[in-house]
Amino acid sequence: MKKKILVANRGEIACRIIRAIQELGYTAVAIYETPDNAALHISVADEAVWIGDGPRCDYLNIDKIIKVAKNHNIDGIHPGYGFLAENPHFSQACADNGITFIGPTAEVISQLGDKVTARRIMAEAKIPMVPGTDNLPADETEAVKMALEFANRVKYPIMLKATAGGGGRGIRQVDNDAQMKEQLQIARAEAKAAFSNDNVYMEKVVVKPKHVEVQIIADQFGSTVHLGTRDCSIQRRNQKLVEIAPSLIKDQKLLDEICETAVRAAKAANYTNAGTVEFLIDKDMNYYFMEINTRIQVEHTVTEMVTGIDIVRTQIKLAFGKPLSFKQSDVRIRGHAIEMRINAEDPQNNFMPEGGKTVTTYRSPGGYGVRLDGFVYQGFTIPQVYDSLLVKMTVFGYSWNETVDRLRRCLTNYVITGPKTTIPFYLQLVNEPQFQSGDFDTSYLENHPELLEYKDDDSEVNKLAALIAEIHHKGFNPYAA
Repeated sequence: MKKKILVANRGEIACRIIRAIQELGYTAVAIYETPDNAALHISVADEAVWIGDGPRCDYLNIDKIIKVAKNHNIDGIHPGYGFLAENPHFSQACADNGITFIGPTAEVISQLGDKVTARRIMAEAKIPMVPGTDNLPADETEAVKMALEFANRVKYPIMLKATAGGGGRGIRQVDNDAQMKEQLQIARAEAKAAFSNDNVYMEKVVVKPKHVEVQIIADQFGSTVHLGTRDCSIQRRNQKLVEIAPSLIKDQKLLDEICETAVRAAKAANYTNAGTVEFLIDKDMNYYFMEINTRIQVEHTVTEMVTGIDIVRTQIKLAFGKPLSFKQSDVRIRGHAIEMRINAEDPQNNFMPEGGKTVTTYRSPGGYGVRLDGFVYQGFTIPQVYDSLLVKMTVFGYSWNETVDRLRRCLTNYVITGPKTTIPFYLQLVNEPQFQSGDFDTSYLENHPELLEYKDDDSEVNKLAALIAEIHHKGFNPYAA
């Protein structure tokens, strides 16, 4: 019987999952809130179901989604990335209603979603970790006392982190005793707002690390493999901006060890389906476990480009009880891939979102080694109530220099008018010598403020593209008699 799979997400990741579902010969069902009634994901799906006025609340309403699934005879639900993907209650609700959840089990999501519990599991498996604490006490006085004792033992700087954290939320660096109380209050407030859970713990800060992660994938029969490394060091406020695969660290023996450690970590957590094991690497090339993300990552595209493995397609097969169709020895990494997130944001105005504006011109790059995962089109008005990601652009090349050259060409050829976007900022970045060398860490943006010193894009080619679009929309024919 032809399976029906509901995609409990929106935007580019919904479109990407829908394609994988359709390629498997299954029926893809989209859901949408009222502000998304012109969104691309509802037109590319085989069926689309309005779930409420929103904004955001209906996309995250587990009861409503399960009701839709039961009313439409859904066999499985893919949550994409985001809050539902890491919500054990959603995974359990699917199981309780006989619906396949395309992701890990509720128990695994719950254990790994609690960063303190995850650290305990990794400690038992002897996975290298940054020195840290259990949850700080709920009582503020006791929490500050414990925090100060920890900080004075391991030395500043230290990091306060939300126990249920993710996406850079609920994270505050503390550099001295005087900052502790205020930063603890802020971290708790951010954690409560983002995760409805104000528990925080502490870790020693690894100064200016490289952020390297490993894509793992595991079936229900005990097979776990890794798909190599990614580097996500270029970040803003602990949120990733640029992702590359594989890591450019020259010590291949170290990278192999990190990948093997990631597989051990996944097995220690009884992990199934796709996930990401994240590490920090210090200046002396010591590596430390950070967390396991229990979902498909935004940056999975770079891994797909260098391995040729469709991770989402594999996720779906594994969720329905199929074994992995390849072994570790079958995984081959070739070339390099870079992903950049094209957001409707004004980088020169603190990356302020540009929601509410209409895309008046849209001209995308293409050619060999170019992949675009997006949902924007000419005439589309960007909803103000969702995140600002428009398109993920991923480029592939056989050498690092070839990949950077291709990325520069694509950014130069990419035209989006109406909202301001991150394209001009990325053009600055791709021409910066340290980026071109491939040697960067999490302090990269902090050390390169000049990347924001560009003029608004007023090139003649973009002016001409905008004029052509305006003429087209007005129905003007310059060749008419």
